[in-house]
Amino acid sequence: MEGALSRLHVSFSVARSSGIPRQKKPVFSTSSTPDDGVSCRQAGNVAQGKASSAHVERSSRKKISSTVSSRRAGPRQTGGNVNYEVSPHRAAAAVRLLRVEQGGAFADLLNEKGSRSGENSMSYVERTLGFRTQSLDDRDIRLVTDIVGGVVRWKRFLDHLISSLCTEDRVFRGMEPLLLQILRIGFYEILKLGMPVHAVVYENVKLAKIALRPGAGNLVNGLLRKLVVLMEREALPLPKIEGDDRAQARALAIIHSHPVWMVRRWQKSLGLEETVKLMNWNNTEPSFSIRVNSAKGFTRDDLVMRLESLKVPFELSENMDDFVRIKTGMQTIIQADLLKEGLCSVQDESAGMVVSLLDPQPGQTIVDCCSAPGGKALYMASLLRGKGSVHAIDINKGRLRILEETARSHNVDNVIKTVHADLREFVENNFMESDKVLLDAPCSGLGVLSKRADLRWNRKLEEMDQLKRLQDELLDAAAMLVKPGGVLVYSTCSIDPEENEDRVNVFLNRNPEFSVDSAAKFVPSEFVTDGGFYSSNPVKHSLDGSFAARLVRSSEPAV
Repeated sequence: MEGALSRLHVSFSVARSSGIPRQKKPVFSTSSTPDDGVSCRQAGNVAQGKASSAHVERSSRKKISSTVSSRRAGPRQTGGNVNYEVSPHRAAAAVRLLRVEQGGAFADLLNEKGSRSGENSMSYVERTLGFRTQSLDDRDIRLVTDIVGGVVRWKRFLDHLISSLCTEDRVFRGMEPLLLQILRIGFYEILKLGMPVHAVVYENVKLAKIALRPGAGNLVNGLLRKLVVLMEREALPLPKIEGDDRAQARALAIIHSHPVWMVRRWQKSLGLEETVKLMNWNNTEPSFSIRVNSAKGFTRDDLVMRLESLKVPFELSENMDDFVRIKTGMQTIIQADLLKEGLCSVQDESAGMVVSLLDPQPGQTIVDCCSAPGGKALYMASLLRGKGSVHAIDINKGRLRILEETARSHNVDNVIKTVHADLREFVENNFMESDKVLLDAPCSGLGVLSKRADLRWNRKLEEMDQLKRLQDELLDAAAMLVKPGGVLVYSTCSIDPEENEDRVNVFLNRNPEFSVDSAAKFVPSEFVTDGGFYSSNPVKHSLDGSFAARLVRSSEPAV
């Protein structure tokens, strides 16, 4: 799989669960002045809807009834519908975090449509909060992306601190989803972004008061000020790493903001030191790779010239001739329509090396078994130089449509042929033997957690056995599509041995006509394991973690 930006993750879906109820219809207030005189306990009571005096509620409702209609009646960005007091990037970030938690959005803005991403985000703000703010400029969009990704990444750490600073546990447990997101934003801006404390407190208090009610702002004010005092004293209430392995894992899970089960799993397979390094990598801002589309006659030199003209900093890939790396400037690339025009794609080098391992050659017939939305299929098709075919099979019809559209913009629609089917059912009803078959299998995604900030919270330990069974079934099905002497590549975006080497070894025991063909002939030696497999390590290689095995089917019948 290809990580955050490709959004593939396939024909296996796992239900999202947030544990936080859906946002109730908010109550608005025109007040925006922080009130330092309310204790956290008092503010907590108000934050749960327990107003200290009924006439305040009635007065607020009168103001609301006279303003909400005018807010919603006016044209966009003009009239009473726009609130000029609220920080636009914080409002957009809070709403997007709600959508991420409820399963309705990814934790970045790169899946929005180029220059419309700010407008799209603001329409969500209006639908959720009942008002619009000023338009998001490019800087705001970058801030929203940074804050949303960072808050999702550090959620466990932030929630531990927020709950610790609440005077009563029920205040945190009963907190409204929007209020919790505002607090997470404030804590993250102070702790991780180092933003000026005064601005963070003032702006987030204002957002809570206007989007919710005065008491909510008072709670935000009290907790943020408590946080600042504890920071100055270097007395943040964090757990100590001590005790047995389980106790250490619980502490590490809070400090580095990961699920406990992942920490325990890595403790056993990697050891404590490497586990901490991996979690640190997962918590860093990711870099991205751009692949040039040679099918349109576009070269890496051409891309370099365009990036230089756009003033987007980049590095040439040391591993792949068609790739460059960027740390910032993705929105600029999107808005310049480089992706829309099909001149290049966002694709990690680790995914590119999986394609290198398959080694597509002009004239060959290739099957991409779990293809959509098709990043690897597009790369393979470009390498065929218009000769041969890539049969892209996927269970998700909507994603296949996206692949078809992208194939047209990449000038490879004459090579890619989409097939809407469950691979396991397809092989039962169709006879097909291909030169090469790629099974980029549904997996845990444990190698792409730096890009998929939300994935760590959406994966559960109990899903691992389900995934392994699915991987086994898909491998057996994919093998039926390989002609004698042909090649089968099994790949994942996981770093977990049970999804990688173990699955291949189990498959080889069941299918003795297949054998391992060493990856050494196709990728740089530093990515080749002792067993001849391809493997990228996030910490070691500064790439997404991925795995692939090149398996060759014997030309002779198995004895």
